[in-house]
Amino acid sequence: MIIDSFERKIQLKIVYYGPALSGKTTSLKSLFNHFGKRDEVNSIESTVGRTLFFDYGTIVFQNQEWTVMIHIYATTGQDFYIITRPATLQALDGIIFVVDSQRSAFERNEISWKELCSYFGDVIITLPKVIAFNKQDLPDKFNNNIFLHKIDYYKFSNIDVKKTIAINGEGILDSFEEILSLIFKNIYKSQLVSVFQ
Repeated sequence: MIIDSFERKIQLKIVYYGPALSGKTTSLKSLFNHFGKRDEVNSIESTVGRTLFFDYGTIVFQNQEWTVMIHIYATTGQDFYIITRPATLQALDGIIFVVDSQRSAFERNEISWKELCSYFGDVIITLPKVIAFNKQDLPDKFNNNIFLHKIDYYKFSNIDVKKTIAINGEGILDSFEEILSLIFKNIYKSQLVSVFQ
């Protein structure tokens, strides 16, 4: 997070993370579509439309006092480009972990979560994060509680769970609002609230 008191500008970075084909790019594009900015998502894609490095865009909110710029990324899920993921995760403020809720993807979700945790060590415990169980419209979904138990969900703080259907936008805005809420609660806890006064 960058807080510029002189310019009265706050910059945040949020990253969509998760296994390949879980719906990270679709979630990001759906979010931007909600704000009428679908064409403002920058993607580096393969010839079949898969993310090579990351997808990226910025959403700006402004009131009479402050401007908030939210830089949003979606990492590549393809293991061939795994080296790009740590770079995309640098200096972030919050994570939306996109879960592929299909039974066939259970293990891939678990591996991706463990990989994410390995990048941050103990910092992941308190880092703001939302787990978005995507593809809720599809049949043969696994039980969310089993996944949460597997990752030892209750040892984490600053965490919440949402259900999404990225292709039609269901739950996408809710997940975004929740990660912002967790990030700003962190600011209060860190005694940074005085900066805004």
